[in-house]
Amino acid sequence: MPTEPPRAVGKVCLIGAGPGAADLITVRGARLLAQADAVLYDALVTEDMLALCPQAVRISVGKRSGQRSTAQHAINQLLIESARKYALVVRLKGGDPMLFGRADEELSALEAHGIAVEVVPGITAALAAAASARQPLTKRGIARSVALFTSSTAPEENQLVRMPVGDTLVQYMGGREAAATARKLLALGFAPTTPVVVVENCSRPDEQVQRLILADLEQGLALFSGPVLVMIGAALAERGSAAPPKNG
Repeated sequence: MPTEPPRAVGKVCLIGAGPGAADLITVRGARLLAQADAVLYDALVTEDMLALCPQAVRISVGKRSGQRSTAQHAINQLLIESARKYALVVRLKGGDPMLFGRADEELSALEAHGIAVEVVPGITAALAAAASARQPLTKRGIARSVALFTSSTAPEENQLVRMPVGDTLVQYMGGREAAATARKLLALGFAPTTPVVVVENCSRPDEQVQRLILADLEQGLALFSGPVLVMIGAALAERGSAAPPKNG
């Protein structure tokens, strides 16, 4: 008679840590962190955030664009093993787990092994960056839609071919791809004077906010040490400035 696989007794919570500042995590996320037996955390999670779970076994599974990082299949396996060992396991992700967070792979792996999962949303970088720059992503009469995208793909996939459609575009992990994005938008008819806001290390003490226009972005961005978000669109024109250009 075949033996049964070991029973999964723990629960896994995929928690969004938010954009970086420890006090921008949700109340529910902070409460679960304080109860966790083990926490698997990303490279973008700060030490201040980890201070919220001093009782937990902390496991770094850092994933940074363009840098050596833990393979996703290895993270999935660690989650499964941790759930069989601990009662409450937290997978702590920068931003929101359901946006560019590989949540589909992790949910699929955990569900396939019968492991209970809860997802706790977090403040995604686009909203935090808009708040830091005091620049709404939507604006009555100018922008009523927002497209969030990234050019980063799995190794077997092609890079972004078609630009997303939206009145305001927000590119995650956009530092290296900024010039290529600008060239594509200019070719699509976007005005060279279209406003651009670049935010590095959003919500952290070393946050940097840079304002420029699409023609400047085409020249590329200087290398950044932290995560970069690029926001593009007429709604990003500074208040009190001349009427923003129309795209197309």
